Amino acid sequence: MKLKGKAAIVTGASRGIGRAIAYRMALEGAKVLVNYHKSKDEAVQLVREIRSKGGYAVAFGADVRDRKSVREMVEVAKVNVGRPDIVVNNAGIARYTLFTDMPDEQWKEVMDTHVLGTYNVLKEVLPYMISEKKGCIINITSIWGICGAAMEVAYSTAKGAIIAMTKALAKELGPSGIRVNAIAPGIIDTDMLRSFTAQELEKMRNAIPVKRIGTPEDVAEVAVYLASDEACYLTGQVITVDGGYI
Repeated sequence: MKLKGKAAIVTGASRGIGRAIAYRMALEGAKVLVNYHKSKDEAVQLVREIRSKGGYAVAFGADVRDRKSVREMVEVAKVNVGRPDIVVNNAGIARYTLFTDMPDEQWKEVMDTHVLGTYNVLKEVLPYMISEKKGCIINITSIWGICGAAMEVAYSTAKGAIIAMTKALAKELGPSGIRVNAIAPGIIDTDMLRSFTAQELEKMRNAIPVKRIGTPEDVAEVAVYLASDEACYLTGQVITVDGGYI
């Protein structure tokens, strides 16, 4: 197993991409803390599925925007899965609206969840990784953080900030033996697509060179590779998982 003996924290892991990453990492031998904010039942069910397959996971509710809550999550992780070797910053939200129509509180909500949330998690886990001279950070960003998307200016801005954070931290933390990479998913079959009509989804599908919408498992496979020792010379990278869309 690629991740045997490693401890992982995956934020926003109750659904979608985060769920698939936590599941795959656990089946590859990692002990996983499944973080959730509101979806407790889904997180608990994921833990049950992981344990039924012989893996190990625990669920813990924490709002990544709240530093105290994040600190408690990391302490729980240390006790239940071990000092974190792998951290996946996946927690996120999207608000689909015109920039000129977006209320200030929605803009702040998107920024705080993605950018402040990633900041809070890293501030709490990095002291342990630096002291151990090892660690792997995987930030889940988006292709929209690279090329931008109309009606998703806040989301694109937040994801672009995470890309910049990834590249800068990779340079800063490399001497401490810590790798920092990002995955930029494209159009993936998650709850974020539920508001689109069948016709709109078909148009999206036709715009993707491989002619299919991606799955959370497509992203999870890349995350497992980045977290493994096989990727020991990869850092500061943004890997697009988009079927060739951009």
